[in-house]
Amino acid sequence: MAAPLDLELKKAFTELQAKVIDTQQKVKLADIQIEQLSKTKKHAHLTDTEIMTLVDETRMFILQSKGVIHNQLLEKQRIAEEKIKELECFRGPTRTEVW
Repeated sequence: MAAPLDLELKKAFTELQAKVIDTQQKVKLADIQIEQLSKTKKHAHLTDTEIMTLVDETRMFILQSKGVIHNQLLEKQRIAEEKIKELECFRGPTRTEVW
């Protein structure tokens, strides 16, 4: 009687360990993605700040107007922020799922 119970416990423990490892990997991946998106957002913000400080008469070799570039960088920041929020929403419950 003890042997089947031990096998069931061992199987349950193994499944739980696999779930913990899988969850840890997902959380780690989400953290990496959040970090990368934060860098992208910061880069777009800094680029936008620098471009907008330039006077219109400044000689620049750009393919589009400052206004178009400004709008594109704002959109890039907005998209990065949305993705960060999605990943944080995913990461929160996932961390507590197994713990």
